[in-house]
Amino acid sequence: MSSPELPRPDRKPFIALVDRANRALQVDMVREMSRRGFPKAKQAHNAVFATLRWEGSRSADMATRAGMTRQSMGELVREMVALGILEMRPDPQDGRAKLVTYSELGQKVVADGFLRLRELEDRFAEEFGPEEYAVARDVLARVADVLDRWADE
Repeated sequence: MSSPELPRPDRKPFIALVDRANRALQVDMVREMSRRGFPKAKQAHNAVFATLRWEGSRSADMATRAGMTRQSMGELVREMVALGILEMRPDPQDGRAKLVTYSELGQKVVADGFLRLRELEDRFAEEFGPEEYAVARDVLARVADVLDRWADE
């Protein structure tokens, strides 16, 4: 029995391009954090940095925003607490829950991360030209908005 002929795109799918860029950016952030004195940073930690609000967040809410299980997020949070990047304290809104916050070291890590993001923004604008880079940013933002709108149809 032969397998069916699958349709092949004539070019790399857009989703693959976005995924490759996302992975490259995340790898760059981890590599740069290591260079800046945080050698235990790893790619999985990006899910925490991307979802932890400055004033603190519940681990379950972070998991929802990251699209991962509560158990997986909890494991990452515990690991980052052990590294001294995060702290957990009682949630003032609900004594049964814990609030995840940045430690003093974690605030430094985040500040360095934001510096790196600014550096990347500047380098991309230099590489592609400010106008072309602005268009790329706008198109990516609009892609997400369009997909959200289509999901509601």
